[in-house]
Amino acid sequence: MASATHGSRAVALAGPAGAGKTSLTEAMLFAAGAITRQGSVEAGNCVGDASPEARARAGSTELNLARLTFLGDPFVIADLPGSPGFDADGYAALEACDMAVVVVDPDPARVGLAEPVLRRLDTLGIPHAIFVNKIDQARGRMRDIMEALQPLSAKPLIARQIPIREGDRVTGYVDVAMERAFKYVPGKPSERIDIPGELLAREAEERTHLLETLSDHDDMLLEQLLSDEHPDLDTVTHDLAEEMQAGFVVPVLFGSAMQGSGIRRLLKMLRHETPEAALAATRLGAESGVHVVKLANGGAVGRLAVARLFGAALAEGADLNLGDGETTRAGALFALNGDKAAKVQSAQPGDIIGIAKVENVRPGLFIGASGAEDRSILLTELPPRNATLAIAPKDRKDDVKLSTALHRLVEEDPALEWRQSEATHETLISGINADHLAVTLARLKRRFGVEVLTAPARIGYRESIRKSVTVRGRHKKQSGGHGQYGDVIIEVAPLPRGEGFRFNDRISGGVVPKQWIPAVEAGVRDALAKGPLGFPVVDVAVTLIDGSYHSVDSSEIAFRIAGRTAMADALSQAAPYLLEPVSHISVDVPQTATSKAGSVISSRRGQISGIGPHPSWLRWDRIEAQLPDSGLEGLDAELRSMSQGLAGYKAAFDHLAELSGKLADEVVRGQAEKLAA
Repeated sequence: MASATHGSRAVALAGPAGAGKTSLTEAMLFAAGAITRQGSVEAGNCVGDASPEARARAGSTELNLARLTFLGDPFVIADLPGSPGFDADGYAALEACDMAVVVVDPDPARVGLAEPVLRRLDTLGIPHAIFVNKIDQARGRMRDIMEALQPLSAKPLIARQIPIREGDRVTGYVDVAMERAFKYVPGKPSERIDIPGELLAREAEERTHLLETLSDHDDMLLEQLLSDEHPDLDTVTHDLAEEMQAGFVVPVLFGSAMQGSGIRRLLKMLRHETPEAALAATRLGAESGVHVVKLANGGAVGRLAVARLFGAALAEGADLNLGDGETTRAGALFALNGDKAAKVQSAQPGDIIGIAKVENVRPGLFIGASGAEDRSILLTELPPRNATLAIAPKDRKDDVKLSTALHRLVEEDPALEWRQSEATHETLISGINADHLAVTLARLKRRFGVEVLTAPARIGYRESIRKSVTVRGRHKKQSGGHGQYGDVIIEVAPLPRGEGFRFNDRISGGVVPKQWIPAVEAGVRDALAKGPLGFPVVDVAVTLIDGSYHSVDSSEIAFRIAGRTAMADALSQAAPYLLEPVSHISVDVPQTATSKAGSVISSRRGQISGIGPHPSWLRWDRIEAQLPDSGLEGLDAELRSMSQGLAGYKAAFDHLAELSGKLADEVVRGQAEKLAA
């Protein structure tokens, strides 16, 4: 049993958006005396969700950290975003925590939204419990919620409480482990009462289930049960703590964050059953070091690396080992609580703190502390970036400012990416989904004063040719003094898909001097940048077979122009056709929505290559398909809308495929209009 710990323990609040994680954080802070008044998300006065973007959406858009001490034990609470567009901001923090509490709605039809985080916790091996929030709004039975939750978990669930009802209202609970009943008292600790007579049989049933589940991993308890002995409370609570920490069971509690019901019971469970930081350090593969969970820019204290400490205390100025002999030095240390940062001289093991002036780190990185193992390992795997926008500053004078701002935003949000497209010369920004990009652009304007114009990213269409042609290109110009003269004959032929570009020459007799042959190739490449359909040309072979030159007027530029002219004419004569990029996509979807997902893919011209069970999740399928990139826009939102927000996909470029008919005509016409604009 973990109590009287050395240093803080870290607990993550995870679960779907709207379940009330931020409200639960607020209720826990109030119950522990860390704040004197409980705020609300709706009023915009919580400790968490303090950013303008979060307040505008009335939901978390980034990781929130809060600190409390309950009955002498210090905790850091990591409130993780639940919306798919923002949950990656909490991935590294989740990995570094000692325990997670998965917060769910009291509606059996909605608890399935918690499945992705429950599966992630199982995969990571993080001990966790479930807290059914908003129990004051529940209209169904608690056992219905348990039955809906159990298939989502790889580990058996055990009910820690039974609701006491007066009509439709839940007014208290029976603690199954302690065999005691409590009545909720608004604004105060619950009041102990006798177990209602109508619940005695139900309590005995749930307690039997609890003890039998625990006895699967405790032979002594099993013997007691077989002998009809009544286990003492210490045995039961000890087994509950050990088996939850080992990941054998998942306890389920309930309450109401807004009403303050069941919050102290949750805190007591966390105090007794949350493992100490050493267990998380072992899970992460190191006894001592610093796990970076977030980079934060801005605010009064500047840039901070938010990190969890393991194994040893940390003081300002301490060295941190980045690996390969490289070190960085910790700057000032800050205790973080919501959007507040208080400077401290040192931090103890288990704490999550802000460290100023730490260079060359990123979220998910585990680095060695001074004198510890020289190691640096990136632990966090991020979700795919399935949304991309082309952006440009409204004011052209903001070009440099935009680049600097994007570097800063990507540094603190590793799920964000930006790049310059060589093919379209656009500035592209990619994120998890449209919501993620919308909040990013809002931050760009608020924090850096840069407003941008946005447009869908252009699809990387290409073109190629069907037949071989031989074409002459001549550039001749006389304007007084030295003129310009270049003359070439080239053969142009199609190549198999994916072969790219080849250039050869069969010049004999010096009709094109060797020093100017590279200029011919350069001119040919110039023409490939935009073919007759308006797109870059791929999969062609060009051979320089003949030409002529002038001893005075020929030059490198003349032969480059001649090569470009010849290639442009050849492409228009060689039956050009359009190619569209096609990606391989893997769609993970609950089996209840598999057929709908398949229809969505087919409606976007996708070719399904296989449907089978998910490799590690029960009741889920994985669909493999080939989908044109034009079908990727809006796919994430459509898949989520027909699967209660659960389905998702990964995409990777696979090949180029011919596009013909009306669709090709529309693409070419649209490209011509863009070029003319």
